[in-house]
Amino acid sequence: MRVRPTRRLGEVIGLTLATAVVLSGCVASAPEPSATPTVEASSTPSPEATPTGPILRPGEAAAANRQFFDQLNNEYFDANGRGKGRSIVDNLVENGFAKQDMEVTPDNTSIGLAADSIVVSVRIKGECLLGQFLSESYVSSIEPLLGTGGCLVGKTRAIDW
Repeated sequence: MRVRPTRRLGEVIGLTLATAVVLSGCVASAPEPSATPTVEASSTPSPEATPTGPILRPGEAAAANRQFFDQLNNEYFDANGRGKGRSIVDNLVENGFAKQDMEVTPDNTSIGLAADSIVVSVRIKGECLLGQFLSESYVSSIEPLLGTGGCLVGKTRAIDW
C-alpha cells in the first residue's frame, strides 16, 4: 500500500506537534538562574546634593542674602529666644557671614538690666542686613549703610572674640 504524500505530511506534522506538547511538560517549572549584574565602582564622583533652601550668596547684595540671614536667625530665636549677642554672631559666622562685617548691640543696659532687644547687623555691598531679637519675636530689615560706614547708631558691642 502506497501512502499518499499529503497524508504522510499530515502524520509528520501531527507527530511533531504531539512531541512538542509532551516535551513542554518536561520543562522545569522554576526559572533558570540568570547572571546578576554587578555594579562597578565608578571613578567619577557623584554630584553633590543641591541645597533646597536658602543659601549664603557671597558677593551678592543684601536682598539676595536676607532669606538665609532670616532663616538662621529664626532658627536661633526658636531655640534660644532673645539669646545673647555673642551666640547670635557666632551662629552667623558658623554659617558663612564675615565677623568683620558685623555689629551687635549690648545684651544689657548701662545699669545692668537685660536689654529689651538685641540687634545684629551685617554689612553687604553698601547695605545693612539688620536682625532684631525681641523677647517675643524676631524681625529684620535691609537699610542703607550709614555715613559712618556702619549699620547701627549708638553704642555697639565689640566683636573681638
